[in-house]
This record gives sequence, structure tokens and C-alpha cells, in this order.
Amino acid sequence: MTSEFEQINDAADWIVRARPSYFALSAAAPLWTAVGRYETAAPLDVNIHAGLEVGIILSGRAERHFQECVVPGVPGDVWLCAMWEPHGWRVPVVGTERVVLVFLPEFLGEEMLGEMHWLSLFAAPPKHRPAVTTPAMRQKVLAIGREMEREIVGRRLGWETAVRIHLLHLLFLLGRNWRPPPGRKHPARRTSAEALTRIMPALLLLHTRNLEGVSLSEAAAACGLGRSQFSAVFHHTMGASFGQFALRGRLAAAALLLLNTGLSAQAISRQTGFADPSHFHRAFVGHYGCTPGRYRTSRG
Repeated sequence: MTSEFEQINDAADWIVRARPSYFALSAAAPLWTAVGRYETAAPLDVNIHAGLEVGIILSGRAERHFQECVVPGVPGDVWLCAMWEPHGWRVPVVGTERVVLVFLPEFLGEEMLGEMHWLSLFAAPPKHRPAVTTPAMRQKVLAIGREMEREIVGRRLGWETAVRIHLLHLLFLLGRNWRPPPGRKHPARRTSAEALTRIMPALLLLHTRNLEGVSLSEAAAACGLGRSQFSAVFHHTMGASFGQFALRGRLAAAALLLLNTGLSAQAISRQTGFADPSHFHRAFVGHYGCTPGRYRTSRG
């Protein structure tokens, strides 16, 4: 009979092996893509993952669920999802088509949208993020989505570069007339570009050590910053505190372990760095909207 210790070691190995197939994101391969059509309606599925996410609905109808709001979508609508942000996806209409990009910040790097850094669009709360507002804009977004779809399916030479250009075009359209939510200003051009570069070591550390956990001191040291300065730069750039951001990553690892191992919730809570099972239970329910046990059984 396999001991719990052996199961935990197997689980840790599984996460390392699974990471490439669970959105193959790394400094060398910072982009993951998906296109397709739903032949059946899809119930709500809640997820958290390392990359930023952009999606376009090409036909049909779908919903994006965030902790604070539900965003309905029709053809030409766009959703933006921050790194490690809990989000859900529901498709009530057969035949719905979408194109999805999941990517690390280095895929776009220090590109600017005029005087605004592109990360500003993701750092805003979900209900304040930019959206398609006019019929003309909707048609442009649909055209960009179809071009992305062709490049992703065709995989011709330079397709990733083409997708990057289309993504920048899309973000430019979304951000052109967008205004940040009350109390949050567009950061200055130079500050924005430098901020992403400065916190990148912490983002990479979180991505590679999502089972072990990363402390604020470790993250700040990796970036060569003091704790207070790092905290301020990180929150302004990513739209969440470092602690909130790191917690999302640990919960994502826990969700993977629930679905792909036989470990108990108590063992998983220890494996993903929670002080006690009750803390893990509260955090999981707060982000996924259900208990760990319910999450496991509802997804088979």
C-alpha cells in the first residue's frame, strides 16, 4: 500500500510533469493558444492559471465568471484575465466558437499602447476592464479574432509573431478610449516598462515554485528591492498584492492535485504550503466557490 509520503512525492513529480501540458508557458515558450467550437453546451468550469488570458467570442454566446461579476459575451466580445486570477467559463449555446491566448508578460514585454502600458488593462478589476462598445469596434475585433484563428490553425512560418501583432492590435483597440477605474491613474510610460522588468524575477520564481511557496522577502530579494518598495511596485503593476497573487498560484496547484491524485484535502493543504486544513478550505471556497471535495467530485 502506498504511503501518504510516497503519494506526496508522486504528486509533486506529477505537477512538474504536468506543467508543460497545463498551458505550456515558460520564458522560451511564453504563449499557449486554443481555438475551437463547442458541439455541446458546457457547464461552469472554474480555473486559475499562471498566464494572462485574452479571449474573443467568434460565434454563439458564453459567460466569463469572476469573483465580483459575471461578464456575458456575444460574437465580437473580448475578455481579459489577470495572472493567477480565479475565473470561470460557461457556454450555454451549442456551436459557440472562441479563440483563446494564454501568455506570460514577456510575450509582449515593454510594448506600449500610446502612453499607457498594456498591463494596465489587466491590472484593473474585472468590471472596470475595457470592453467592446460599438458595432464598428465589434467588427474589427471579430476580424482580428478570425486572423488569429487562421494563424493558430495554419501554424505557418512566423505564426507566433503574427499572433503577437494581432494581440497588440486588439489591446490597442480596447485601450484607446478606455479610462482606468476611479482612484487608479495610468502609470507613466517609463515607469510602466521598468516596473514589469523589475518584478519579472518574482513572477518567474512563482511560476517555477508554485508548490513550494515563495515568501515576500524571497520575491523582493530576487528583484533586488526592499520589501516595501517591491510590494508597491508589484501591486501597481499586477493589480493585486504579492500575497494575493501567490495565494492564487498555490490554489491552482491544489486544484490540479485534487483532480489528478488520490491525496486527501488535508495532505494537499500541507503540500501547497497552507498552515492548516481549515485555512486551505476557506481559501479554496473563496476562490473556486465550492469545497475541495465538491470540486474533485464535480469534475470526475
